[in-house]
Amino acid sequence: MTDNSRLSNEIANPLKGRGLIIAAPSSGSGKTTITLGLLRVMARQDINISSAKAGPDYIDPQFHKKASRQECVNLDPWAMRAGYLQELAHGLASTGPLLVEGMMGLFDGAMDGSGSVADLANLLGLPIVLVVDAAKQSHSIAALVEGFINHRKDIQIAGIILNKVGSPRHEAMLRAALEKYGVTVFGAVLRNEALAMPERHLGLVQADEREDLEAFVSHAADSIENSLDMKSLLNAFSPLKQTDIQSITKLLPLGQKIAVARDRAFAFSYPHIINGWREQGAEISFFSPLNDEAPKLDADAVYLPGGYPELHAGKLAANKKFMAGLTNHAQKNTLIYGECGGYMVLGDGLIDKSGQCHKMAGLLPLTTSYEHPKLHLGYRKVIPVKSFPMVEENTSMRAHEFHYSSVEGIEKGEHLFKICDAMGNNNSTTGSRRSNVMGSFIHLIDIWK
Repeated sequence: MTDNSRLSNEIANPLKGRGLIIAAPSSGSGKTTITLGLLRVMARQDINISSAKAGPDYIDPQFHKKASRQECVNLDPWAMRAGYLQELAHGLASTGPLLVEGMMGLFDGAMDGSGSVADLANLLGLPIVLVVDAAKQSHSIAALVEGFINHRKDIQIAGIILNKVGSPRHEAMLRAALEKYGVTVFGAVLRNEALAMPERHLGLVQADEREDLEAFVSHAADSIENSLDMKSLLNAFSPLKQTDIQSITKLLPLGQKIAVARDRAFAFSYPHIINGWREQGAEISFFSPLNDEAPKLDADAVYLPGGYPELHAGKLAANKKFMAGLTNHAQKNTLIYGECGGYMVLGDGLIDKSGQCHKMAGLLPLTTSYEHPKLHLGYRKVIPVKSFPMVEENTSMRAHEFHYSSVEGIEKGEHLFKICDAMGNNNSTTGSRRSNVMGSFIHLIDIWK
């Protein structure tokens, strides 16, 4: 058991302006559980810890927020401009340390090979702690770790955390294999089925859906405290690379008074976009379609983000106040914009996995279906077909697409975006617009000029 008695202010205070990245050789190594445990341990020690999630993931940041009790922001090294990444990271680290959870494997990015966690680490000048799933290996771990340490000379791997270790004997074998390489081992977390996280088709089951979440995070933190040398780990936090941060142009607000849908069916909105709207003077209000709430009457824009409407289609269809509220706003020429799940709800109907079609808002000419799930996944380069309220004319954007629903029927109408993949291939049009109502399956992330 590692001695992690209460950390002194001498250790905690200098962490302001410093950061660390938690990465792994591949997905499924346990990054999220380790990160949640670390966040809660530091919160317990009264360290004002902030966190970020690399990439376009919506779900993991909700868990970060529960663990640290602070909002988690996405840092996407492919879809975000370098200056914006630096602005967000320095802002997060301005009051205390910043812990960043990576996505996929350390060197994995978009189809074009860019936008990896390693690229983010290089841009921000932050060291990396590698979480290694050791469940099915012993001495082979040395070759794996050596390869990751030496693969790129422009990043620093500060050390590793051995995860899913079978026993103290297994840990001793792993440490012996790594000893000659001089790599720092911050500790070993034993394999524990209680630390597994349930998943569904778009990733982890959402934080707000787990009644056991507080107990889970506390258990993860206890495991971390008992397994890792926290003082050594905190000493690995390093100052963010200094840069001349200038004012960054953000995605424009949809309006001055924006009503945003927010509940379990509409949980996929990026904090940096909502915060960017506020910074530009927009007033944000929230409403819950699942609770049959309508957008505020005085809103001049309505935003329906992505989420899981396909899991709640029957309830949404029956919520008359919500649906009438959308219709009333459309008739008043309020701008209404839906992304992914929000786009589906703006259509004529939504077919669930059993094949039942539920009547939706009928504001856009499409029917979507989850009856025969088909994966649509990847980064997208986006150009509006014509004027779009979130950007100036002739401004391109970068975005992400991730859904299993498909369009079953769509009338001839006006498309919203021209898109291609990260390689510049597969050019097509997507989305739909009808007067002041518009939407698509695309999740917008940042301007790209």
